[in-house]
Amino acid sequence: MKNRERIQERFLKDPLPVRLGGLAADLRRISSAARRTTGAEHVALMLEESQYFIEWSAKDMQPEAAEELVQIQVMLALWKRSWPIVQQNPAQRTLLSFQSRQWSDRVLQLAGLLE
Repeated sequence: MKNRERIQERFLKDPLPVRLGGLAADLRRISSAARRTTGAEHVALMLEESQYFIEWSAKDMQPEAAEELVQIQVMLALWKRSWPIVQQNPAQRTLLSFQSRQWSDRVLQLAGLLE
């Protein structure tokens, strides 16, 4: 992630629900991009960015919610690590797309942005 410190500084200025909304949006972008065969490098960058968003947000959450985010963070790390192989497999890209959409919905629930 380019300019990580600058991004972190900007990210942390927002209240927690806004930060979590940004994380959820990133996860939705992963869902969308993972289905396409082009732009694979962007998926890897978004996976990494989402990991940082979780790192920067989890400390400000209730322990149970933070634990859920950390579990998502671990899965994002696994997807990022395997992305060079996964990007060549349509079924695996579809699985990442589906899973990241579910994570996005859950993050929105944790943020209190869904009713």
